[in-house]
Amino acid sequence: MSSRKAATAKAAAAKTARTAKTAKAAGTKTASAKTAGAKPASTKTVAKNGAKTLAKPAAGGTASAEATALAARIERDLRDGRSDTLTPQAFQALMAALCKSYGTQLEAGVQFLPLASQASASPTEVMTTTSALLKAANLAVFELGMWQSWTGR
Repeated sequence: MSSRKAATAKAAAAKTARTAKTAKAAGTKTASAKTAGAKPASTKTVAKNGAKTLAKPAAGGTASAEATALAARIERDLRDGRSDTLTPQAFQALMAALCKSYGTQLEAGVQFLPLASQASASPTEVMTTTSALLKAANLAVFELGMWQSWTGR
């Protein structure tokens, strides 16, 4: 394991420990504390080397169902020429939550692309969004390239 990957794993373990410690102080158990050492129930290994896992639907699926319904409404409104379905503040909150959720799932070993297919969004829409995300996070394309070469993502 490279030193960078080891540092990432160590940071993730420290974050899990802090979360468990905070939950213990509050008198609750976290999912990671309940399943310490166990393989996450939300993933399924599809390759022997563990390189790829698939996400299973969340228990209950309420948030997933709401997100799917919201996505359908936004798509319908865009087809109808309405681009103001979400306020800028709501859009920013949703984008931040999606970025955090995707990053957390990748760190947990769940491997999937954020778009279901290349037809989900046009190349221009993807590039515009990617550029704006980098700008909002005060990152340059060079830094993205370096991070990708360090992490292999």
